Amino acid sequence: MFKSAWFIAKKDVTYSLRQKETLIWIFIMPIVFFYFIGKVTGGALGPPRSGDRPDSLTLLEPESGGFLVDELVSRLEQENFKVTRTTDEQVLKDAGRRLRLPAAPEGHATFTAGVLAGQQAILRFGTNSEGPTANLDEVRVARAVYTVLADVVVTAESGKVVGREAFDELGAMTRTINLEVKPAGERLEIPTGYSQTIPGTLVMFTMLVLLTGGAILLVIEREQGLLRRLAVTPISRSSVVLGKWMGKFGLGLVQIAVAVLMGTYLFELDWGNSLPMVGVVLFTWAAFTASLGILLANIARNEAQMSGIGVLVTMLMAALGGCWWPIEITPSWMQDLALCLPTGWAMDAMHKLINFGYGPLSALPNVAAIVTGTLILGWLGVRTFRYQ
Repeated sequence: MFKSAWFIAKKDVTYSLRQKETLIWIFIMPIVFFYFIGKVTGGALGPPRSGDRPDSLTLLEPESGGFLVDELVSRLEQENFKVTRTTDEQVLKDAGRRLRLPAAPEGHATFTAGVLAGQQAILRFGTNSEGPTANLDEVRVARAVYTVLADVVVTAESGKVVGREAFDELGAMTRTINLEVKPAGERLEIPTGYSQTIPGTLVMFTMLVLLTGGAILLVIEREQGLLRRLAVTPISRSSVVLGKWMGKFGLGLVQIAVAVLMGTYLFELDWGNSLPMVGVVLFTWAAFTASLGILLANIARNEAQMSGIGVLVTMLMAALGGCWWPIEITPSWMQDLALCLPTGWAMDAMHKLINFGYGPLSALPNVAAIVTGTLILGWLGVRTFRYQ
């Protein structure tokens, strides 16, 4: 039984990987989705984290800046900006994020001297981004500017000479009041950017590939009479069904392996401290989608119908299950609904292990739910399997 099933599975996987459409969706489209969606959502749902890549910012400084410019650059770097300092107007115009400092006021040798003398200095910030990302950039720049201004005021009010030594001394002082902000509960990181996009796209694409390319192959074989030919061979019905399931499952594992490698080496995603359990979740997810693909292929009557069903089911479950955005930002009823969907089970487990810092045991209920769904769908797939 298993020898025949293995033979069928190998043929199915080999045939699928020869199709241009399948190769595009497995090897090309994940990179496109990871990059563009990860970039768009990178700063839109929360402040930058210490582990995030710095955002580039070009600073046009006057030729005579003074120590306040150095302090401003330091504060901008604390806001997770990678600051490039220049005196060239063209370099500033070509930058995606740009901050312009005015020249030293007339009668003052440096920009710093003018500020300390009470001269108004207008800083102008510009960005090519739009929407929440641009608004967050403005807040981060303003926070850097106002912390420098606040230190100038505090130092001057204390009667000290405003300078580097006074700033260093102020920075070393013990703060009377400290504000510490962190997510409530055990969560360590809010899933945004690549930490949301890569797991979400991986879950969605695995389902999409198996419910379209994988399941459609079974429908085509039925339409063309290839399954009827198998029916007259010594291969048992159970071997045929198992072989078809193993073929879909193997194709899902290829999709997952490629996406994980891309996420790790191209986008430097940190998969957390429970990587083996992440692998278990993805392994069971491939098994679930393989069983679902077999069942839907038994229900569909033709190739076009299977294609429509596969895309519709994938898009609905991906959107409602939290693959497109963190389900935590949706109303509570949508969060409850997500936990009733297989995509929600998978995404909840991925976020627990990758973003929230939970241990491997936290994902066991999710894995149990996915395995149970796999067995139920597998049983239904066997019962409804037909040769024609």
